[in-house]
Amino acid sequence: MSRINVTDLKDGDNVEEVYLLAEKSLRANRNANLYLLAQLRDKTGTISGLQWNVTEGSTDDFSAGDFVRAKGKVQVYQGGLQMIVTGLKKFPADGLDPADFQPEPGADVTKLLERLREIMLGVGDPNLKAVMEAFLADEELVASLCAAPAGIKAHHAYTGGLIEHMVNMLEVATLIEPRYPMLNHDVLKLGVFLHDLGKVRELEYETSFAYTDEGQLLGHMQIGCELLDEKIAAAETATGESFPKPLRLHLKHLILSHHGTEEFGSPKVPMTPEAVALHHLDALDAKVNEFSRTIEEDPNSDSNWTPFNPRMGRKLYKGSRGESQESST
Repeated sequence: MSRINVTDLKDGDNVEEVYLLAEKSLRANRNANLYLLAQLRDKTGTISGLQWNVTEGSTDDFSAGDFVRAKGKVQVYQGGLQMIVTGLKKFPADGLDPADFQPEPGADVTKLLERLREIMLGVGDPNLKAVMEAFLADEELVASLCAAPAGIKAHHAYTGGLIEHMVNMLEVATLIEPRYPMLNHDVLKLGVFLHDLGKVRELEYETSFAYTDEGQLLGHMQIGCELLDEKIAAAETATGESFPKPLRLHLKHLILSHHGTEEFGSPKVPMTPEAVALHHLDALDAKVNEFSRTIEEDPNSDSNWTPFNPRMGRKLYKGSRGESQESST
């Protein structure tokens, strides 16, 4: 029998199907009664599942990252779909195809890696090129880069999302070179490559998308600085030349400031033209991807609007996309 995917679900459906438990949390309602909030996922999307009147130990048999058989009924809540769960049981992974539960890649990862190599090995600064050669010679790191998402929820949250995010930013960085000759574009490109590279160790992405212990304790910026130090040492060994300290500091500053403000997780705010350019390139690609995926994955095809998204603090308008597509056909 074919699966009942998340995008197949409709208001009023009675469901009994296997999903990946992407998140699990116990919460208390106004009467202090516990309920389970579960994020149930397959390759087509995610739906929130709520199970009322649970107890402290009743959900100990399964954890985030497990496959679960969910039984319940789909309903509309605040313009979106959710499942009222009446039963949730851990399901063995044997016989399941992991590809049925991983968000589908947005682009061809092989082609993205080719383009990444082309751009990054084309930098003119010999010190930066030596570091990039050290990074790209690390086969294990490159394999992780091609497999990792750029995030768990917000943007490029699918296999290969991290390298797609990098290459998108590199393409835009290449396009703006003639407009901003005052920028050191070699440094900016290294910043693009490095800014989220720590996510290869911050995130776990073999079965489910979650944070590793290292990711929780250090975060991708600190991990990225460590990776940079490792590859600078490798480049110095290969070339016999010392890497310039001011250049090392600048690259680390790009990593540590790319979120833009302390409010959004940057230990430092951008203090160089390249750092502020990197921040805005990152924000542009991340937000466009997040908005586009939210619209594309919205199961409410009858509405011009998505449900209110708490993370974004707004609904998204879908009508203009449909109109532009109709006018182009």
